[in-house]
Amino acid sequence: EAADRGRRVCVVTKRDAQEANTAYAQGGIAAVLSPTDSFDEHVKDTLRAGAGLCRREVVEAVVREGPEVVRRLAEYGVKFDRKGSLADEGVDDVEYDLGREGGHSHRRVLHAGDITGAEVMRGLLASLENRENVVILEHHCAVDLITTRRIEGLEEGARYRPPPARNKVLGAYVLDEEAGEVRTFVAKTVLLATGGASKVYLYTSNPDVATGDGVAMAWRAGASVANMEFIQFHPTCLYHPNAKSFLISEALRGEGGILRRADGTRFMEHHHEMRELAPRDIVARAIDTELKRTGNDCVFLDMTHLDADFLRTRFPNIHATCLSYGIDLTKDPIPVVPAAHYVCGGVRCGPDGETDIAGLYVAGEVSCTGMHGANRLASNSLLEGAVYGYRAALAAEAVMSEAMDPMGREVPAWNPGNAVPSDELVVITQCWDEIRRFMWNYVGIVRSHRRLVRALRRIETLREEIREFYWRAVVTRDLLELRNICTVAELIVTCALRRRESRGLHYTLDYPELSSGPPSDTVLERRDLI
Repeated sequence: EAADRGRRVCVVTKRDAQEANTAYAQGGIAAVLSPTDSFDEHVKDTLRAGAGLCRREVVEAVVREGPEVVRRLAEYGVKFDRKGSLADEGVDDVEYDLGREGGHSHRRVLHAGDITGAEVMRGLLASLENRENVVILEHHCAVDLITTRRIEGLEEGARYRPPPARNKVLGAYVLDEEAGEVRTFVAKTVLLATGGASKVYLYTSNPDVATGDGVAMAWRAGASVANMEFIQFHPTCLYHPNAKSFLISEALRGEGGILRRADGTRFMEHHHEMRELAPRDIVARAIDTELKRTGNDCVFLDMTHLDADFLRTRFPNIHATCLSYGIDLTKDPIPVVPAAHYVCGGVRCGPDGETDIAGLYVAGEVSCTGMHGANRLASNSLLEGAVYGYRAALAAEAVMSEAMDPMGREVPAWNPGNAVPSDELVVITQCWDEIRRFMWNYVGIVRSHRRLVRALRRIETLREEIREFYWRAVVTRDLLELRNICTVAELIVTCALRRRESRGLHYTLDYPELSSGPPSDTVLERRDLI
């Protein structure tokens, strides 16, 4: 959208351009397109899943933009599945094939087979080809944001009395991995679309890139974050010794999949009246409870009672992947376990994705818009990302004519100090493994105050070790990611300790009920910076 308005756009991505959380979204985009559905019903489903913490005005606005989001994506070349033989013949004005997922009262999920996110990425990236005003830099890893406060000499963690002027983003320091050097990027506006942070956990459905870089950078720069305690654990990831982070989509349960114990008995009816179609947090907790009760390693998602041709057509990628591990989902129940999947909190922002820092915008999982509340409704994430990406592009227009630096100073180049290549990279591996393991054990699906305190103590120790290593070693992507997951882990635990109730995705044994007062967000602010 920014490029369409003639702006010069640089897209910086730390792996290949296609390698992003979006590309792994199997389910689809929730949008009201059926005459039997309504905006009110979609809003109601979203608010119900959000457990009292959704901002209703945000939900209503995003839901009502759903059909327009679909139209815009289709214009950019994204192809969603349509119904019937006419669609097979290439006729475009055919009704969309809508699926249903957990928590939804109607069929409203557009999809492209079971690789919807990958198709969205393909269409959008293809639309940027041969544009002179767009540069895509792959294998470039952001280090830190550049802001007016930073160039005043304020170091991370220092105490500071803020001046009257608002903190403003000026660009970012970015590691060019091939060249092995940190480059200075200057920009009037910056959009963080860095995805999630679930690699902070030992078991996750996310790709390796999901290390919370955007949240950590924004926090260090002075932006506030909110609701980081709400980590959505996807109920069903493939359980196989050779499978890494492969998601078994919510859509399988939406099409009639049944969860069974190892002995073949069904169990969701004992946990929620919606059974397999209950919201994700309830299904994940139910599976976790069953595994702890029985001592089994996994439960099974049974699709064998459904038509085999339908399953192969509707879920071609899942069918092929399972088959590669010796599991034919048309004949065999799929072994599944929960895994960290989506962060409902993030960088706090306004209706256009604007943050506390002037010129800095967020869109997608890195953000906390108020859309998801305490638990995200399935397939609302791609919808929210598309809405806020579009809004941010429009809002950025208003600040593009402002002076680059109101202080009139030049943006300094990256200063490596006395850093040298490290010969102790085992430190990175050890810290990485330790964080992910205690986050899984202490800050997982079911929590307790004592476990959270233990986790925070470990984080505080590791934070100092990582800080020392960071300032004396030449930066690498692994080091930057380690630094970021440590920051994100601390934010998650701090938020979790502040919430003295069980709500949505945050379930604690010490406070199993909702609080008696009105629901409120958990907001963390950098008062030393802003």
